[in-house]
Amino acid sequence: MEYYAAIKNNEFVSLVGTWMNLETIILSKLTEEKKIKHRMFSLIGGDLVKSTLGPKGMDKIHLSSGRDASLMITNDGATILKSIGVDNPAAKVLVDMSRVQDDEVSDGTTSVTILAAELLREAESLIAKMIHPQTIIAGWREATKAAREALLSSTVDHGSDKVKFRQDLMNVAGTTLSSKLLTHHKDHFTMLAVEVVLRLKGSGNLEAIHTIKKLGGSLADSCLDEGFPQNKDIWLLGRVDSTAKFAEIEHVEKEKMKEKVECILKHGINCFINRQLIYNYPEQLFGTAGVRAIEHADFAGVECLVLVTGGEIASTFDHPELVKLGSCKLIEEVMIGEDKLIHFSGVALGEACTIVLRGATQQILDEAERSLHDAVCVLAQTVKDSRTRVPDHHPC
Repeated sequence: MEYYAAIKNNEFVSLVGTWMNLETIILSKLTEEKKIKHRMFSLIGGDLVKSTLGPKGMDKIHLSSGRDASLMITNDGATILKSIGVDNPAAKVLVDMSRVQDDEVSDGTTSVTILAAELLREAESLIAKMIHPQTIIAGWREATKAAREALLSSTVDHGSDKVKFRQDLMNVAGTTLSSKLLTHHKDHFTMLAVEVVLRLKGSGNLEAIHTIKKLGGSLADSCLDEGFPQNKDIWLLGRVDSTAKFAEIEHVEKEKMKEKVECILKHGINCFINRQLIYNYPEQLFGTAGVRAIEHADFAGVECLVLVTGGEIASTFDHPELVKLGSCKLIEEVMIGEDKLIHFSGVALGEACTIVLRGATQQILDEAERSLHDAVCVLAQTVKDSRTRVPDHHPC
């Protein structure tokens, strides 16, 4: 009876309405907190790399955890954003945007991230003034169009003048390196980057550029090698506990490798490069035939060596007529720092070259490689489109 009386007096309806209002308030607060969280993660990406921007930008130290913990020191925006784990959709947009910028141009990853974060910050205040998001987007598109037209109207093209165009390349590389680790040796690395890109003769084939990093010396000792130095390590693998067992293994290997060496020699080569170990006996067979055998060649280096010599990697040797052989004019052993390397010069791909980086620590070498890679990629894009814009003033 009391229940029906409560319904009759609309008390139950009032109670239900109260609970519905409370649920609406809670959902509204949760939605607002979710929006704030997404907004915060969007802006934090820009704030994270903001201190690395410009000639006075600072480096970030990233220490990865786990069994394979490693230390990385860098001020490259794309590298920093890729190294942090984000599960927020809005933050992932900034990370993906910097990655695309890195893939297309390599430089400017920090700038685009900060610009996008600031646009989001301004959009927040505009939305608070009840301006529709589509209206904001339309305004940004108009602003982008006006900015592009302003940049195009102020460009100069010295592509037909080799002297002036070279100076343009020097200016572009210098600007890129001004905010990098290499800024203290900017003139040296600017010249090096320009020489590398001009060797490509407009092809833009960056795969022809090989980089090796050797500990020791200073960054100023880095140089450009017109050949192709290849790491060569000599490892002794395996262990036996008796001379009889060793003799048995050696006999089996001799019979097995003799046949394979004969197949290889049918290709008419004078240098054989293997990614794995070459035993003493097949090495003697190669030496008797006047063929130089190189074992334990660097995996990544072999891929690049195939490109610059015009050959291919062969996994079988039964059909010599199907294998494309690489060629070069000279193979010699050289010393870089304390390491011995095999040096290939006069390779088939004339524009191929190697950048030899020297530095006191592995972190310095890694960051120097990233910095120089950015400069080379920007110059390669400049060679494709020779239009440049003369700045109104020097960056501060």
